[in-house]
Amino acid sequence: MSAVLDRRSENSTDATRGQPLIARVFARKVELEDALADCGPYSVARRQAIESTLCQVYSLMTCDLMHPPQFVARALSRWLECNKHVG
Repeated sequence: MSAVLDRRSENSTDATRGQPLIARVFARKVELEDALADCGPYSVARRQAIESTLCQVYSLMTCDLMHPPQFVARALSRWLECNKHVG
């Protein structure tokens, strides 16, 4: 029973550990976009948090993501860890 609960509460950031950085970023971005689409009209704080998080990652995804510069890779990694509980 606890294994089922653990699997259900695990977000994409933790579930994709060990995969390439870009795969982890895209999985989390898609997860947040889905959460934003599911936000109701009255969940303003949640919507703003998700929109802010997505704006951050969109601004980092402006280069060759298969071979990102080192500073972009660090920023994407930091973004994953700092925002893994948003949404």
